[in-house]
Amino acid sequence: MDWKAARLEQDHFDHSKTRFPLLGAHKEVDCQKCHTPGDDGKPRYQGIAFAACSNCHADPHKGEFKPGCDSCHTTVTWKRSRFSSRFDHSQTGFPLEGKHIEVGCVDCHKGPDFKIPIAHNTCEDCHTPDPHGGQFAKRPDGGKCVSCHTVQGWSPSTFTVADHAKTGYPIKFPHQEVTCAGCHIPAGKETQFKIKFARCVDCHKDEHEGQFAGNPWQNRCEQCHEGATFKTSNYTLAKHQESSFPLTGGHMAVACNECHKPSDTSQTAQFHFSHMACTTCHEDIHKGQFSERMARVGTSGKAPGCEACHSTKDWDDLARFDHAETRFALLGAHRAVTCAECHKPPNMELKLVHVVFKDVPSGCNECHENPHADQFGVRANDCASCHNSSKWKPSMFDHDKTVFPLKGGHESVACSACHTLKKPVNGVAVLFYKPTPTACSACHGSEIPKVSP
Repeated sequence: MDWKAARLEQDHFDHSKTRFPLLGAHKEVDCQKCHTPGDDGKPRYQGIAFAACSNCHADPHKGEFKPGCDSCHTTVTWKRSRFSSRFDHSQTGFPLEGKHIEVGCVDCHKGPDFKIPIAHNTCEDCHTPDPHGGQFAKRPDGGKCVSCHTVQGWSPSTFTVADHAKTGYPIKFPHQEVTCAGCHIPAGKETQFKIKFARCVDCHKDEHEGQFAGNPWQNRCEQCHEGATFKTSNYTLAKHQESSFPLTGGHMAVACNECHKPSDTSQTAQFHFSHMACTTCHEDIHKGQFSERMARVGTSGKAPGCEACHSTKDWDDLARFDHAETRFALLGAHRAVTCAECHKPPNMELKLVHVVFKDVPSGCNECHENPHADQFGVRANDCASCHNSSKWKPSMFDHDKTVFPLKGGHESVACSACHTLKKPVNGVAVLFYKPTPTACSACHGSEIPKVSP
């Protein structure tokens, strides 16, 4: 019978009725592997030893394990051993604990001889290369894995905040709430634990986009902020007074974000300004009317800007404006007149925001009504010939230059005693100074008083 015919017969032969039922992987073995030819050259079906595995299989362990193959293996598969469940590894020099229990025997015992000594005093004896790339080699303990990990699991690390305090970067609030992965970005074996930390910007984005990168700040965030919260600044008023823009007057009460806010071109708050003029923050409500005055450099070596007239203490404080430097110095009663009485706001406004200051007239008749109804002809608008700004009454009119100089008793006579002629002009009675009689009888009568002897 050839072997192919024997195989067909095997497919129909029930081996389970023999003393050696075919189990597990034995079912896949060809008949001739066990039923080898006898002396007569024919397959042997009787007298084949099968009591022990070694009757057919060579002992890869060289007799190291006396109990027999079935003490660790089954016919299902040779590679899956029951050794770990039957063999008490705790009786060896390396008890299996934690994750080591899940490790297959052949992962450590590479060859069939399990008695060959395996180095196991340090993690590095088995776990190589160093997954951290030697980043902890210079630690006092030489970078032993047990400093941060246990056999119960590689992650999470047992490296605590207290342990971190012994490094060059003690963790303080709020960094205590940051996970390890927040700084040590997970990248497998490429994860970096030796990272830059000298400056805040080594880890954090520069929120000010380089505004403080130069001297004297050099992006040292701690000069203005504390570790507890970035939103609260410890940049004090005293520090601001040492800056190029000391705060005075009303500026001292302004919130930081009123001045330091995003510009038209950036979403980042602006802290450095190329120009420190008032108009950098404030609108020029006078629309450039005083630009020349604002740009005039004073004794301080700087252009005063709005402070040429105003002060930071109070916008309505105009003590710095000297009206005498204009073409219309304020004298006499004019000093008591409010600005708005001459510089009249348009549209019945109450403030001088839209006033054109240089369009104010300077002639008396341009502000004041003519009470004399133009009776003086070419001198109608020459108020200064009789009056001054100190007071309107009494008049400074020189009567001696008229056809009736005041002499003697006439010097003490009131103007109204002689000038009594009134005429209605536009519904108003106006005193006319011409004509005024000059004859004595016009005022004193025609009878000459008798003188007693």
